[in-house]
Amino acid sequence: MTNTSRFLTWRRAAALAALATMTTACEMTVTNPGPIQDDALNVASAVPAIVNGMSGNLSLALGGITLRTGLASGELTAAGNFADEGFYYAGTFTGLNANTDWANMQRARWTSESGIERMKTVLGTGFEGHADTPRAYLYAGFANRILGENVCTGVIDGGPAQSDSVYFQRADSLFTRAHALATARANTSVANAALAGRASIRAWLGNWTGAVADAALVPNTFVFNAIYGIGTSRENLYLAEQTITRREVTVWGTYWASIYKDPRFPWDTVKTGSTLTKGQDGKTIFFRQTKYKDLGAAVPLVKGAEMLVLRAEAALRGGDIPGMTALLNTARTLYAGLTPLTAPATTAAAWTMLQNERGAVTWLEGRRLWDQRRWFAAGTSTFLNGRNKCIPISDNEYAANPNLRK
Repeated sequence: MTNTSRFLTWRRAAALAALATMTTACEMTVTNPGPIQDDALNVASAVPAIVNGMSGNLSLALGGITLRTGLASGELTAAGNFADEGFYYAGTFTGLNANTDWANMQRARWTSESGIERMKTVLGTGFEGHADTPRAYLYAGFANRILGENVCTGVIDGGPAQSDSVYFQRADSLFTRAHALATARANTSVANAALAGRASIRAWLGNWTGAVADAALVPNTFVFNAIYGIGTSRENLYLAEQTITRREVTVWGTYWASIYKDPRFPWDTVKTGSTLTKGQDGKTIFFRQTKYKDLGAAVPLVKGAEMLVLRAEAALRGGDIPGMTALLNTARTLYAGLTPLTAPATTAAAWTMLQNERGAVTWLEGRRLWDQRRWFAAGTSTFLNGRNKCIPISDNEYAANPNLRK
């Protein structure tokens, strides 16, 4: 499990590290030298800060996605007054509503990929053997996965519109490098995270055989998290902020609110005296998610339970309903209080079971919109009928990118 993130862009983080190398133990005066020149960041001592910055940008991007795509995919109900959240909940969000999330996702991808290139220059022949290099590739892989799972159209660094699958292709390569380099360094946490990330990517690219092979190697109890903090607002988990500090979204009105005390998607009522508390809008009943109990709660990026459910979906796709059920039941044993499932009698019922179980395992982790999108395309789910199915190119991207035209 990962446990380090400093919530800085890599450039700012590296600048601080570079400044630290210029100070001496005895010097007590402070002089403001003005802006740090880019070349001053090209020092090996800045590399850990660069990689921690990648982690921070990834967490920032995921934080918004967990809430807004949670609204767009049926995990949450809008209960406040925020305009963007209202459009996501209605399934009518546009490029204007996408400005923040598009920028955060693209920033996470760019800082990771360009950070890797900077590390290659700075470290030279020591690049592949550096302790932070596998983690850099891993964060770049996850940054691309977030884009691939959530946007409608691929755009790379001001280039033209292309298939959104470009992000999955990049992620596959990045996870492969992360796994190889982490394995060489005996970094089992990063190696397992890379396998799990690549397993999902290969499934989304249609390589279910490769996906199952990777997923089977990930320990059932493994978890790798995106890290948040209780300090500045940039460090906070946005979903927790809007359900703990405020009451902008609620579990009330969703499928998940019909099931109480399932450890995979915990929520609770909130009362003012004996009356159910309303959301920020003053009218919608507020059921608080309790999966993330404070502003610094971690969000899983990958976990062994998801890998079992991924293998279960592969079994169902192959017509093996008993095999699917067995894998789902293995995943259920990882959570206290869950009883075994009985194999469904029909393929349609099996798909409903699979989709509910995957939704429970990945609840509020920013994964559901992609699942609903691909299941809708396959004809096994109707939730997105008449709704937007992915995040469009943002209005700001259109305004700044000469290679795009509406």
